[in-house]
Amino acid sequence: MESYLFSSESVSEGHPDKLADQVSDAILDAFLLQDPFAKVACECLIKSGVVIVAGEINSFAKVDIEAIVRATIKSCGYNSSTAGFDGNSCGIINLLGLQSSNISEGIRSSDFSLLGAGDQGITFGYACDETTELMPAPISYSHKLMKRQALLRKESALPFLLPDAKAQITLEYHQNTIRQARTILVSTQHLPSVSLKDLREAVIEDIIKPVIPASWMTSKTQFLVNPAGEFHIGGPTADCGLTGRKIIVDTYGGAACHGGGAFSGKDPSKVDRSAAYMARYIAKNLVAAGLVRKCEIQLAWAIGISEPVSMKINTYGTEKVPVSRLYQLVDEHFNIRVYEMIQQLNLLVPRYRQTACYGHFGRDIFPWEDTTISERLRSEA
Repeated sequence: MESYLFSSESVSEGHPDKLADQVSDAILDAFLLQDPFAKVACECLIKSGVVIVAGEINSFAKVDIEAIVRATIKSCGYNSSTAGFDGNSCGIINLLGLQSSNISEGIRSSDFSLLGAGDQGITFGYACDETTELMPAPISYSHKLMKRQALLRKESALPFLLPDAKAQITLEYHQNTIRQARTILVSTQHLPSVSLKDLREAVIEDIIKPVIPASWMTSKTQFLVNPAGEFHIGGPTADCGLTGRKIIVDTYGGAACHGGGAFSGKDPSKVDRSAAYMARYIAKNLVAAGLVRKCEIQLAWAIGISEPVSMKINTYGTEKVPVSRLYQLVDEHFNIRVYEMIQQLNLLVPRYRQTACYGHFGRDIFPWEDTTISERLRSEA
């Protein structure tokens, strides 16, 4: 199509589902801090003053689960009844148990380099040249809107903002180039003390306009701020939060495929997570090398097997060298085995709480975003 519209959404760190993701990943980090080889699969459900954590863990680490849960919830702004949920007083139910011995034995090996995938599944990685971070623009700028909402809330620049919020951007493309922003939507929880008129004006002037490029703004651009009206009751009081329910927000905003599993709460032996990071690493470096403008990598896995059973490179017809050469370069420069992925991307470091909000991709604080290898790929291609 010559012209089309495409939309992506993001949610704030105080959104109930994202809150659950952060709790799961904070618990994972706490175990990895003491035991880098801990096997963790932690889910979280949050609703109406209660937090439930459940799953399987195999580790010698001693972690104060309740303290981790409370600290995470409070850091996101839920530290009093004003926000509708209080991390100081909420109930916590801990249903974490031991990992199945069958699974544990099936993925381990006397040779750690032969560590098998923790489950079967398919994983995807994607990159494109729409933005400097090589991410699709709609999801990238939706994340930026939510980061700014949180920043202004925490700095009390807009003191009437509360933690729960969503953003959605619709961009118009012409011949695969961004022409304009058609709709910019922000819904944010707020104190009753601010009028809807003042809230809308503040969000447009202080959140949207500093983030969205002025060149995208035209007479056709529509701003929608709290289009349903007042938004006083939010967070886990208004909606149940659950780990792994915002997987498209976590990845590419629907611009590329997503595999069969969520990321948060899973240690890197789970290829749902580690292989998705590796696939992004490969795709991003191929794009950064200028070998392709848009790239999606699919990897498929079998439980207990250390390397993928298949790989597919989709260039969307934008390749600058033969696709067969791309396969050769990937085979020569990327070791796609579970142990090697963990080592190459430094996945035993407890940094996962940082991934649980504003996307797992497109931020250079993560090693899978590094493009150093792209220079070698370019010279050899």
